[in-house]
Amino acid sequence: MNRIISSPMNYIGGKYKLLPQLLPLFPDKINTFVDLFCGGCNVGINVPAKKTIFNDNLSYLIELYREFDSLSKEEILNHIDNRINQFNLSLTNKDGYLELRKLYNSEKNPLDLFVLVAYSFNHQIRFNNSHEFNNPFGKERSCFNEHMKNNLLDFLNALNKNSVDFTSFNFDEFDFSILSSNDFVYCDPPYLITTGTYNDGKRGFTGWNEVEEEKLLNILDDLDKRNICFALSNVIEHKGKENLILKDWITRNNYYVSYLAKNYSNSNYHTIDRNPNATIEVLVTNYVPQISQENLLFA
Repeated sequence: MNRIISSPMNYIGGKYKLLPQLLPLFPDKINTFVDLFCGGCNVGINVPAKKTIFNDNLSYLIELYREFDSLSKEEILNHIDNRINQFNLSLTNKDGYLELRKLYNSEKNPLDLFVLVAYSFNHQIRFNNSHEFNNPFGKERSCFNEHMKNNLLDFLNALNKNSVDFTSFNFDEFDFSILSSNDFVYCDPPYLITTGTYNDGKRGFTGWNEVEEEKLLNILDDLDKRNICFALSNVIEHKGKENLILKDWITRNNYYVSYLAKNYSNSNYHTIDRNPNATIEVLVTNYVPQISQENLLFA
């Protein structure tokens, strides 16, 4: 396996640490790879495909990726450096950060969003209901450091080498009719039984609830009927809660489940820590992954 590329964006729920487990579970040959909830793009940027479509309903994020794809590395780095100097951004200059945040919310320059993320609390992206970036300053914690710069350069190099497209549709508005049996759809939606702030629908973008969950599962069923392979990342148990909608759907359709965790490799279900407060993360597929069968549980 080639060296795994890390996104320059610290996106909540990002799959970078799980990629060594996820990537071997994907099909070997993919024409078009659809990263339907692309977020930080950690998955899509690392999947070998003839074409990759990165989709996310956070339009400002997609606008940033389009800038990454259309501008040269020199133009991007110059913009970042100029903003850092212009606003005297540092680990301690909160006022400069707030001035840049005000400018971004007024002009919405996509590259300014990246600079803000570099200096924001935990490098996170957060908008309010008026679509204003409102993540607080990451005092003495966040800055555009060499690690982030190297991740950005690796990411830009990968974009330049691959055929990519960026779309900003809600998942149920994406045009799946363009896909055929040699294409592949990966979904990493908000998790119904976890408590991510992006689930609440109060950030100016669509939230996540049982209705959204059912919509997505129905879309995946339609893909299966068209012989299009899909993979769904999700959590079936979390701190004593179960996603019964997901479990029933898996059983009803005889889909395959690979069990994942951030602290161990692919594991048989029976080897998982059965702590009632454990989080059980899975990859659900409508095909048998080409790995050892002992790592799979047929639902």
